[in-house]
Amino acid sequence: MAATDDQDIQRLLGIMARLRTPGSGCPWDLEQDFSTIAPYTIEEAYEVADAIDRGDLPALKDELGDLLLQVVFHARMAEEQAAFAFGDVVAAICDKMVRRHPHVFADARVANANAQTASWEQIKRAERAAAGAQDEDSALAGVSRGVPEWQRAVKLQDRAARVGFDWPDPAPVIDKLREEIEEVRTEFAAVAADPGDADARTRLQEELGDLLFVAANLARHAKVDVGSALRGANAKFERRFRAMEAMARDDGVRLQDLSLVEQERYWERAKRST
Repeated sequence: MAATDDQDIQRLLGIMARLRTPGSGCPWDLEQDFSTIAPYTIEEAYEVADAIDRGDLPALKDELGDLLLQVVFHARMAEEQAAFAFGDVVAAICDKMVRRHPHVFADARVANANAQTASWEQIKRAERAAAGAQDEDSALAGVSRGVPEWQRAVKLQDRAARVGFDWPDPAPVIDKLREEIEEVRTEFAAVAADPGDADARTRLQEELGDLLFVAANLARHAKVDVGSALRGANAKFERRFRAMEAMARDDGVRLQDLSLVEQERYWERAKRST
């Protein structure tokens, strides 16, 4: 007989409690704390995204389980400190979802998805104000610092766009991208001329940051998710590079023994084959 959802959760909570039981639990699990588990939590979220990108539903099931385990792990450690338990996490998100959807769970009405988004943001601002947030007058209030920087860049740009601070279409963004590339080229030349110039290296880092920020903005205008696009580019590079390696092995050579020109020939072959 299949277990109910509640039985499934209770089983998982029991497994985690046993893993964290001093004396009889797992030594590795017992050594962990919030800071050591946090990187795994982030990694598992990316694994979920990767399974979605690949359209692999069996993998998605497994990765969602791994991500759920991270939530249970953090909740267990908090419970051991008498801070909160898994049930409190569930209650908090349930309360939040009901509170932020008054058009579903109360009598509020919204005309369309844009109106719903505006209502959501208004409720979030009220929540932040009630929690004592100090910067609620800013359009950028509430943009998380805990997300990857490329994602934060897009969120900051989105917020600025809501008050009209945005390019009207992709064309000027592309022009700005060209401008940033030239500035990066200038700073690379400065570093090459004097590798010990710390100021030049600082300027190069700053200009590279500007270039990436504008590239993220261009993706936003294209309505392309930066993370998905970069994961796709990574996957394509890995596929082609592995094909290069296989071709070189078939020819009885190693890539590291070849010149860049010879490696490029394998790269072009790999591009054609993949």
